[in-house]
Amino acid sequence: MTVGVRLDEAAWGLLHRAMDLYQHDARAVGRLRHQVARLEQPLRIAVAGPWRAGKSTVLNALMGEEVAPVEGAEGVFTWYEDGPSPHATAYPVGQPPQELTVVKSATGMRVDLGWRIGEVRDIVVRWPTRALRQVTLIDTPALAAIDEQGHAPVLDRVLRDSDAVLFLTRDGRDSDLRVLESARDSVVGQTAPVNVIMVLSRADEVGGGRIDGLLTARQLARRHHRDPRVGALAVNVVACSGAIGLAGRMLSESDFAALATLAGASRVELEAHLLSADRFVRGELPVHLDSEVRAGLLDRFGLFGIRLATTLVRSGFDTRVTLSAELIRRSGLTELRESMTRCFVDRRDTLKARSALAAVEALVRAEPVRGADELVGAIEQILAGAHEFRELRLLVALRNARLGFDAELAAEAQRLVGGDGVGLAARLGVEHEATVQRLWEVAADAQWRWRDRAEDPLLPLAQRRGAEVVVRSCEGMLAELAAGGR
Repeated sequence: MTVGVRLDEAAWGLLHRAMDLYQHDARAVGRLRHQVARLEQPLRIAVAGPWRAGKSTVLNALMGEEVAPVEGAEGVFTWYEDGPSPHATAYPVGQPPQELTVVKSATGMRVDLGWRIGEVRDIVVRWPTRALRQVTLIDTPALAAIDEQGHAPVLDRVLRDSDAVLFLTRDGRDSDLRVLESARDSVVGQTAPVNVIMVLSRADEVGGGRIDGLLTARQLARRHHRDPRVGALAVNVVACSGAIGLAGRMLSESDFAALATLAGASRVELEAHLLSADRFVRGELPVHLDSEVRAGLLDRFGLFGIRLATTLVRSGFDTRVTLSAELIRRSGLTELRESMTRCFVDRRDTLKARSALAAVEALVRAEPVRGADELVGAIEQILAGAHEFRELRLLVALRNARLGFDAELAAEAQRLVGGDGVGLAARLGVEHEATVQRLWEVAADAQWRWRDRAEDPLLPLAQRRGAEVVVRSCEGMLAELAAGGR
């Protein structure tokens, strides 16, 4: 909730101050102009993680179609943007852009680089889908371990070119956390973990492939969510099986018929054939199913997915529509998309401004000139004064239970500062159709109650300061309502 100078306006002004300071450096000015243009572009969300973290699968699940990876594009940043028709362009180093052949299929598309293209750093794929209307998704190369200087080069570019990051990890292991920690060596990076969601991306593999593996993965995600070390790196932690989510979104009638056939078999007999891929494809199943159909199911669902889907069919999810919806829900994909909307899309302007501040800081530290210290000071002043960042810092503190609020107060504070959504109704916890009068009454009541806490000398200083942030959020809501907002 903006109070005072808008954060995006402050970032725009800082970029232009930097352009004036570097006016004799054409390269620096070009980089700054690029950042100004980015303020108006769709939000950039990078999907990043170590090797075999399931980046392309999660990306496909988010889009609901098989469009990634681009074949032969190892080590390349692949950008997925909205477009009127399928189109792909490669950007080779030292060569002009080259159009690529896009082959459409029943489930998505395939793009081949070909053998004549030299070293390629970026591929831009335009694909008509609702999932890309508000964001650009970036499929990134695998993140390697940090180098001797304490940096991960791929992650450096990920953070430079994106506004937000889905950081994929199998289980949140220590080596993955160290990679994220290496990116927090700047003033902007240390301000608040506002641009990263950690995703336990192969949730179906947690628990040794047991049918309750997805539930175990969600419990692991909640433990990570409460870990102060993780809280200093990510704004949320979500468990998601990209493979199950994608299978659910693309479930066809023929796949459902095959799964229903399998579900009609004896559970004990079928389970014996789901111990290995070879047994399932080549064994003598208790029901008739062609080996080609079995191989297709195995490719799309995996053994865990087949176990889960057949169990769900037996449990009453006995139509394609209901089974698809339940697979998507259980996969964690719905929770991931909601988290992306709440933490990223709804806070687009804040994240865009953060990217601009980070770009200016990186420039002045890499190429210091006379007057650069004033820009660093301006960055620190914006970070300290912007209410949007104060809200996000409070959300992190509430999540880690550092303030000592009881559960009810913490939940209310989280809601009022936008933790459950930044719209007025979401912040105030009222129905979406609530009248302006109703919104005003609830906001005013919250403002007075939290002001009492902010001014209570018996409360710890951290709680009073947290309450002050909530009060300013309420003031912002009242100002928005007075100006005719909803």
